[in-house]
Amino acid sequence: MDLTVQKIAESLGAKAAGDLSLLLRGPAQPELATRHDLALAMDQKFLGKLAEGEAVAAVLPDGSDWRALGLKAAIFAPHPKYVLSQINNIYEKPVFAPVGVHASAVIAPDAEIGDGASIGPLVVIEGGAKIGKNARILSHVSIAKGATIGDHCLLSQGVRIGARVHIGDRFIAQPNSVVGGDGFSFVSPEPGAVEAARAGKQPEAGAIQKHGFARTNSLGAVTIGDDVELGAGSTIDRGTIVDTRVGNGTKIDNLVMLGHNVVVGEHCLLCAQVGIGGSSVVADRVILGGQVGVADHVTIGTNVVAAGKAGISSNVPPNRFIMGNPAIKAEANIESYKAYRRLPKLVAKIDKLQKQVSKLLGND
Repeated sequence: MDLTVQKIAESLGAKAAGDLSLLLRGPAQPELATRHDLALAMDQKFLGKLAEGEAVAAVLPDGSDWRALGLKAAIFAPHPKYVLSQINNIYEKPVFAPVGVHASAVIAPDAEIGDGASIGPLVVIEGGAKIGKNARILSHVSIAKGATIGDHCLLSQGVRIGARVHIGDRFIAQPNSVVGGDGFSFVSPEPGAVEAARAGKQPEAGAIQKHGFARTNSLGAVTIGDDVELGAGSTIDRGTIVDTRVGNGTKIDNLVMLGHNVVVGEHCLLCAQVGIGGSSVVADRVILGGQVGVADHVTIGTNVVAAGKAGISSNVPPNRFIMGNPAIKAEANIESYKAYRRLPKLVAKIDKLQKQVSKLLGND
């Protein structure tokens, strides 16, 4: 789809200069862009790359001299990453999902399917399920008994929605994600090693559980708000008694695990391989970097940012930037790391001083 520079700028709400009638077929890296592409050079470090390509139009940092860069037109980006997201939306390549129900889909007679829905091959929708209007449900998706999904959802290939799950509007689930699997909750018939560890004690031989583990069935479900996205291979367990909950606008990356009874607030970002233990609470606008681990029964306050691989094992107050394992304030973690790197020199210095003291005392 070719668009003029003027149309792109208007869609972005951005300023533009030069020949605004130029037609552009899509975004490209500056060094690979042809004369028909919109080069993305929103950062100063990419400006030099423009000379390696053939672009005559580009997205540039505010205030850039587009003529000196040999361009015929430019769009200016005050917030580069946001502009990138909007450009990609303008040139979006929609998922192919023809309206109607594929002949191989299996839909219970009492399931409700909204107007304009697309139900792909080998989809299974069980009794009592309700699907909103304009849903796009791709191949091999299963939606269990009594589940409810709002309007304008996109369920990619292999998504599994469990029984009694309730999901709001504009939900997006990437391939093979699972909402509403059974919670991981087991207990030994008698106090054992887990109880000893929780009490801060080493487990004794007699405290080791001898009779295996008893299952605690999950009677709750999962409730998800509006505008939530779930990445490929991610899983959200249903609650033991009450529902596991995810708030409006939260975005969840690939391979993320939310345990039973977890509550995640609104507009959070959970990056790849985050794991949140059962019954933990994550407040609004929290960002957890890749591979962050959160212990069970932990509360994380609003506006917390946790750097990648942070290990959160205790409550975190609001408005904190934390790092490390165990996670502490970022500045404290950095100082600790600096001290850790100085340890070899410190040990060598102490060893030298010990030798000098030994000589003085005549112990050599």
